[in-house]
Amino acid sequence: MASLDQGGDGYHQSGVARIKAEFLDPNHKPRTAEVLPEEAKAEIEQHTQEQSEGGPPKKKLKGRNKKRPRQQHNRGTQICNSLFTENPCKFGEKCKFSHDLDGYMKNKPKDLGEKCYNFTTFGYCKYGLACRFAATHTSDDMKNMRNDELYEKTSSEVQWFNNLDKNLQIKLRKREYDFTRSQTALQKHSHKKEQNSGDAVIKKNMDSTNDNEDKAQSNEIDTNPIDTKIHDADKIPSETNIKSEIQDTQKANHKVKENKDSTTTPTSETVPAIRTMGALTDEDTIKLRPQERKKVDFSDKLYLAPLTTVGNLPYRRVCKEYGVDITCGEMAMCTNLLQGQQSEWALLKRHHTEDIFGVQLCGGFQDTMTKCAQVITETTNIDFIDINVGCPIDLVFKRGEGSALMGRTARFETIIKSMQEVIDVPLTVKMRTGIYDDKNIAHQLIPKLKDWGVPMCTLHGRTREQRYTKLADWDYIKQCAKAAKPMTFFGNGDVMSYQEANLRKETTGVSGLMLARGALIKPWVFTEIKEQRDWDISSGERLDMLQRYANYGLEHWGSDQQGVDITRKFLLEWLSFLYRYIPVGILEQAPQRINERPPYYVGRNDLETLMASGNCADWVKISEMLLGPVPDGFTFLPKHKANSYK
Repeated sequence: MASLDQGGDGYHQSGVARIKAEFLDPNHKPRTAEVLPEEAKAEIEQHTQEQSEGGPPKKKLKGRNKKRPRQQHNRGTQICNSLFTENPCKFGEKCKFSHDLDGYMKNKPKDLGEKCYNFTTFGYCKYGLACRFAATHTSDDMKNMRNDELYEKTSSEVQWFNNLDKNLQIKLRKREYDFTRSQTALQKHSHKKEQNSGDAVIKKNMDSTNDNEDKAQSNEIDTNPIDTKIHDADKIPSETNIKSEIQDTQKANHKVKENKDSTTTPTSETVPAIRTMGALTDEDTIKLRPQERKKVDFSDKLYLAPLTTVGNLPYRRVCKEYGVDITCGEMAMCTNLLQGQQSEWALLKRHHTEDIFGVQLCGGFQDTMTKCAQVITETTNIDFIDINVGCPIDLVFKRGEGSALMGRTARFETIIKSMQEVIDVPLTVKMRTGIYDDKNIAHQLIPKLKDWGVPMCTLHGRTREQRYTKLADWDYIKQCAKAAKPMTFFGNGDVMSYQEANLRKETTGVSGLMLARGALIKPWVFTEIKEQRDWDISSGERLDMLQRYANYGLEHWGSDQQGVDITRKFLLEWLSFLYRYIPVGILEQAPQRINERPPYYVGRNDLETLMASGNCADWVKISEMLLGPVPDGFTFLPKHKANSYK
C-alpha cells in the first residue's frame, strides 16, 4: 500500500502529483487504442475480462512490449531518384525501385500538406515527385522546380557533418582501413595477450552482416528504412573475398615491428590531403600529449544525455533552441561502426548548431574500441568521445560492454589508454554508481580514472540493477564529486526543474549537470534553468515545438513516404515522454518531480487535454496534426503496455 504524506490542505498519496481540484477528472473511462496490433488488443481484452470476473482490484497492465513490429517499406512502390535527374539510372534493369512515373503518379496518395519544408527553406527538394508535399515544387509538366535565388544562398551552407563516405564504408567492410596507429597503441598498453578480441566478433559477424545487407538490397521488402535510403552500384564483397582480405590483413599486422618507442604515421587513403595556410604543423607525425589535445571547457554547462532512440538529431536541434550547451549522439556500437553499417554511422551526424558535440561509443574490447576511436577521429568532426560504462541492457551487459566494464578494471584501463593514443580530442566516461543493487563501486573507479588521464566523468546516480525503480542517489554523487576533484565531474539523475538543478549543483559540488528524462518530458527545462523561472508553457507553444521537430525530421530523414514514416515513428516515441508533463498552472505546488504521476485530469483547453493523454491513439492524433493522416493499416505499439490502455 502506498504511503501517505500529509500536505497543507489534506492527505496526498506519495508519488502522485498534486493537481488543482477543478482540473481533476474522476469520471475518466479507459479505452483501447485503435492503432494497436491485434495481438496487443487481445491481451488488453483478456486483462479487462479478468478484472471484470473478480480479479485482484489493484492488478495493473504493466511491463514492456519487447517485440514491437518494425516499419517495412516496399521498394517496388518507391520511385527511382534517377527520374528526377538528367543522368540515367546506374542500376539499369537491376534497380529495385519503380521507373513507371505515370503509374506512380496515378497511385500516389494525396499530398499531406500544402507546403514542403525543404523547398521553402532551401529552395529545392531532392525528393522531387516522391515528396509527400510535392505540389509545392512540381510544375505543370511534372518537373521538379527549384528556387534558384534561395538555393544559391543556402547550398553553400553546411547543414550537418559526419556523413559516411562511401569509399570509407567500402574500406571498412573490406577491412582495408589502415589501423597501424591502433595496433601500435594496443601493443604498448596491453598487459598481456588478450584471449578475447573484438576482431573475432567482427570476423564472426561480417559474413552474416554482409549477407543480410545483400538480402535487404535484393528483397522487395525493406527491413531497414534508414539504410536503404542510399543505394548505388558498389557491390559488397563475397564471402571468399572477405576471408582472403582478413587473412591478408592478419599477415600484414604480424609484420608490424613491436617497437613501443617508434612513431607511426597514418597512411590511410581515407584521410584527405590537408592544404595548410601559414605555418606548417607536425601533428600528423608527432603524437599529441594529453595536455596538447583539443581543450573543451565542460564546467558549469548543461549537458544533454546521449539518449538511445529518442536522442536523435532533430530532437537535439530542439534542445539547442532551448539553451542546452553540450550535446552527444546516441550510443553507437563500435563493432557495427567498424563494419561500416550505415544505420550506426547515422548516429554520429552532427548539426551545425551543435557547437559542443561528442559521440558515445559502446564496446567491451580494447582493439575494436581503439580502432573505432581512430577512424572517428580521422574522418569526423567532433569535440569529444564518450565511453558508455552505464548501459544496463542485458544483451550489452552479457557481452562485457556498457556497465559491465565497471567490473573489469584491467580491460577498462587498457581501453582508455589505448584510445587516448589515437585521438586528438578529450576522452570522457559516463557510468553508473555500480552494477548490483546496494553495492556502489563508482568511488573506487573515479581515482583510477584521474590516474588514467580522463578529463571528465559523468555519474548517473543509480546502479544497473536499479534501472529507474528508485530515485537517483545524489548523496553518493556528492561523495564521488569530492573524490573526483580536480577532474571535471557531472551529476545525472531526476533533474526536471531549475529549483532542483540549483539544489543539486549547490549541495553536491558537481561541475555541471546532465539531463536525460527531464529533458525528454520538458525540453524547455534548459531555458528554465538559465532564466531561473518556471515556464507555464502553453499548449500552442508546445505544438509549435512539435511542428519544428517534424520539420527537422523531414529535413533529416526525408519528405518522401519513407521519411515521413520515420519522422512519425520517432515523434510518437518522443510523445510517450512528453505526455508526462504537467502544466505549471494546473499544479497545486510547483515544480513537478520526475517520480510524480498525475491523476487523470483535463487541461485548460482541448489541446492541453489531448497532450496530457497517456493513450497512444491520442499521440497518433497529434502526429496527424503535424504530418497528415496516417496510411491505411497503420499500427503503433508503445514501448510500455500501460500506454495501450488509458
